[in-house]
Amino acid sequence: MSDSVSSREIGASWRAFITVPASQLDDFSPLFSGLGAVESLFECGESRPGVMMWRIEGLFSAPPVAEVLAARAAVLAASAGVPEPVITLEKVPAKDWLTANVAAFPPLTAGRFYVHGDHIKGPFPPGALRLKVNAATAFGTGEHGSTRGCLLALDALRKRNPRALRGVPRDKTAVLDMGCGTGILALAAAKAWNRPVLAADIDPEAVRVARYNARTNGVFNIVQTRLSDGPADILVKKHAPYAVITANILARPLVSMARSLSSLLTPGGYIVLAGLMEAHESMVGNAYRAQGLRLVRRYRLSPWSTLVMQRGR
Repeated sequence: MSDSVSSREIGASWRAFITVPASQLDDFSPLFSGLGAVESLFECGESRPGVMMWRIEGLFSAPPVAEVLAARAAVLAASAGVPEPVITLEKVPAKDWLTANVAAFPPLTAGRFYVHGDHIKGPFPPGALRLKVNAATAFGTGEHGSTRGCLLALDALRKRNPRALRGVPRDKTAVLDMGCGTGILALAAAKAWNRPVLAADIDPEAVRVARYNARTNGVFNIVQTRLSDGPADILVKKHAPYAVITANILARPLVSMARSLSSLLTPGGYIVLAGLMEAHESMVGNAYRAQGLRLVRRYRLSPWSTLVMQRGR
């Protein structure tokens, strides 16, 4: 398989989507996972005052099985105790979806990080830490509130605590990006500290994209990618402890991983938790406080939150 993602042809001729309140994003985000879909989230506006609606969409190269989608939606709805959403399935013209998104992807600044695609040729902000990340079949190009919150958190750690990685020898892996998606946070950490980083994800496509991005950003020598089913992976545990961990996932997986992820931190180490809604801050934060961590900073890019927590020394 080619490592090029900037012009990869996605013959997406079918679209399936649901529209749910923002409070149910966590509940229904897995609807299309593992079905070979290109997954997207879109804010749709308010259905009534104070109720923001979001569209969860999957683009498919072949017609998805409607019964499978309906069964998945029913299970997720039952687990969350909410009504089952209506699934809309429609045929759309096939096109080079990634190329179209690359063209529409504007550069983004988050602290000192400057995120851009191949189509941006400069000029670039002087002194910026450039992250070249194209629209891809893995999550994370910086424009999403949860990813941007993580970039701001990493930039603040770099500036306010330049010795944040002092608890790990220079030749050892100092940063773990759990659920790396495109690897954007792994790239950011590598450029911020010039130290070895491990980027892990359960999705083989995400690992492939992250590996490609590490190469094109000139940090392939210090960013290692790993197909991993969470913190219990043998290589993830082998490289522990880490001075910094980023986990931009979803609220419930973050809660379930609280003990295992916290155990991978050095004393005084930091973990950046994202992919959660503002309403889920307490649930996630309390799970990590129970492991001896304390909240040191919060970023709110409504409706998303990013929590920075530190392990006691």
